[in-house]
Amino acid sequence: MDQSVVRGMARWPDVPAVYDWLALDRRGNWLLREPGSERFGRIDNAALRDFISRNYAADERGGWFFQNGPQRVYVKLAYTPLVLHYEGEALFDHCGRPVESLETYLDDEGSLLILGQRGIGLLDDRDLARFADAAQALPRLARSEVETRFGFVSNPAISLR
Repeated sequence: MDQSVVRGMARWPDVPAVYDWLALDRRGNWLLREPGSERFGRIDNAALRDFISRNYAADERGGWFFQNGPQRVYVKLAYTPLVLHYEGEALFDHCGRPVESLETYLDDEGSLLILGQRGIGLLDDRDLARFADAAQALPRLARSEVETRFGFVSNPAISLR
C-alpha cells in the first residue's frame, strides 16, 4: 500500500471493524445484509461492486475484508475467499484479476478448488464441465479441511471478533 495512504489512515480515530454486513456467495456475487433482517441480497450497483472488489484483501489472521477508508468490513464467505471463472481460456477471480492455477483439487461435495497466487478459490459451477474428464484424477479434499488447510476464515463474526 502507498505509504502516503497509510500515513493518512493513521490520522483517523480508531474505527471498529464491521461484521455480518457483507458476504460473498458461491458464484462470486457480493451480498449486502438487508436492513432489519438476517437475509443478504445481491449488490446490483456495478460501481459499488467494483469498489468492493478493488479493496478486497486478507488480514494476517485469514479474515477477508473490504477496506472502506479506515474501516475494515469483514466478509462472510459461502465457501472460499475467491470465486473463479473462465473467460475463454483465461482464469479470473470474482474481482476481475487474472489467476494462475498452481494446484487443483476436488472436494468431497464435487466442488473444484483451484489454488492461485492470491489463495484458494472455488471454481464457479458454470465452468465445471471443462474438468469433467479430469475430475477423477484430481487430489481429493474434505470440505471440512479446506478453511484450515488454506488459512482463511469463512465467518469472521464468529472467529475474529
